[in-house]
Amino acid sequence: MSVLITIPARYASTRYPGKPLVSLTGATSKAMTLIERSWRAAMAVSGADRVVVATDDDRIREVAEGFGAEVVMTSSNCVNGTERCAEAHAALGAWHDIVVNLQGDAPLTPHWFVEDLISGLRAAPEADIATPVLRCDGMALNSFLNDRKHGRVGGTTAVFATDRSALYFSKEVIPYTSEVYADDAPTPVFHHVGVYAYRPGALAEYPTWPMGPLETLEGLEQLRFMENGRKVLCVEVEARGRQFWELNNPADVARIEGMMAAMGLE
Repeated sequence: MSVLITIPARYASTRYPGKPLVSLTGATSKAMTLIERSWRAAMAVSGADRVVVATDDDRIREVAEGFGAEVVMTSSNCVNGTERCAEAHAALGAWHDIVVNLQGDAPLTPHWFVEDLISGLRAAPEADIATPVLRCDGMALNSFLNDRKHGRVGGTTAVFATDRSALYFSKEVIPYTSEVYADDAPTPVFHHVGVYAYRPGALAEYPTWPMGPLETLEGLEQLRFMENGRKVLCVEVEARGRQFWELNNPADVARIEGMMAAMGLE
């Protein structure tokens, strides 16, 4: 099965304009833009046949082509990364069997997250889309709760059925738990990792569906699939000692740089 990894990137982010071009410094004091670090994460994935950056902005295109990425220009009408992936896939001929959306704000995504995701979708023919979930330890859960307490949009959480089909995704911390967990203790809360693997038919239909109330309220693109009756498979992945965080707010720059330093990432 042919696999395309698409990295959607837009300059005009509401919460953080210019985010793809923000510089992140790693453990060796080497600075790279967010989009380059995300592209490098995609290039490390085994089994991918092609990696492209999908953008509507010439500044991002110039930077991406400068470090060697293939770029597909998309329209400014795409309201989220899934719509941009759908447009990019169509522009490339729409012949890939699986399209992966590795969002351009997740430079710490380990390659095995994506590899496990692709394997999970291949093994579940009834699913239209798959996405990774990572069980939070106490430290991660407390970070989520602290972000919400201070009005920051932190990570997204997921709840799912026994067959791993998604029940809901939220920017609130769900499910509720009153327990206090040690930093290294497992919790019942799962962090949704913002990576997706789509079957091409569902991806092509996605832009034709109107935004529903849940997607509008939460601002989470995957909810459009669920609101239209499509099965979303949650694939549990293992951290293997790696820290993971997405760049959602300016405050996350220091957090991610600290994680790269602690893990010895360039």
